Amino acid sequence: MLADLKRGALFTAVTMALFGIAYPLAILGVGRLAFPRQAEGSLIRRPDGRVAGSSLIAQAFSQDEYFHPRPSAVDYNAASTGGSNYGPSNPDHLESVRERLDAFTAREGVGAGQVPSEMVTASGGGLDPHIPPDGAELQVARIARARGVEPDRIRELVRTYTEPPSLGAFGRARVNVLELNLALDREIPR
Repeated sequence: MLADLKRGALFTAVTMALFGIAYPLAILGVGRLAFPRQAEGSLIRRPDGRVAGSSLIAQAFSQDEYFHPRPSAVDYNAASTGGSNYGPSNPDHLESVRERLDAFTAREGVGAGQVPSEMVTASGGGLDPHIPPDGAELQVARIARARGVEPDRIRELVRTYTEPPSLGAFGRARVNVLELNLALDREIPR
């Protein structure tokens, strides 16, 4: 019986060491070697080396000289991701979408029919860092006025920072708002 207990304890210790320590460290090492940017959280750094944020997590921008992201059901709090869980016919959801649509059309001076749904509805995780290129285009005039430049300079940045669908076929073209706003500050200072 004592031999069985020793064998069981040894098996437990070896298994814990292999699968609780060695395996996670090996995977961490492979991740850091093969995918260093992703292993560090896909961080975006400013020219001085300070972290501006992650390319995977949306941030709130409300100033006129910046592109605005999708709405967030969690107020851009990465510690509590999630959607509102309202269905598309829920009266509270419809009211919040109407309020966002009214605010967007008033701020950008466009018709309601021009506004992509992504600009007035929150994503499932509440932290989608991307907007569609046509959502960015609707904001160009406001940003150009705020920065005192021609809209074509802003449009060129939008084109530069537009990512194609994944693998050329999955999803839609998109623009990372944080990366675009940092490029605005670098290339067209306020």
